[in-house]
Amino acid sequence: MNKAELISAIAETSGLSKVNSRKALDAFMSSVTKSLKDGDRISLVGFGVFHVVERQARTGVNPTTKQPIQIPAKRVVKFKAGAELSEGIK
Repeated sequence: MNKAELISAIAETSGLSKVNSRKALDAFMSSVTKSLKDGDRISLVGFGVFHVVERQARTGVNPTTKQPIQIPAKRVVKFKAGAELSEGIK
């Protein structure tokens, strides 16, 4: 499912117009992004938890040249599915 399909599904399920569904989805994504940048944890009961973790710098291998390369440390977003979501996809 891509963003346009998700907007259509939200509009159909909620009874909102596609324009308002797009605004709602954009507002949700903006709020989640800002919160994660600030280091907050986002918990949606039944759906799951978004959080940021710090990956340490490490040595990797360039697949083309087989030479070792340094991979810098960075922050990455993790998602852990909630019980209702996990049960719903079985």
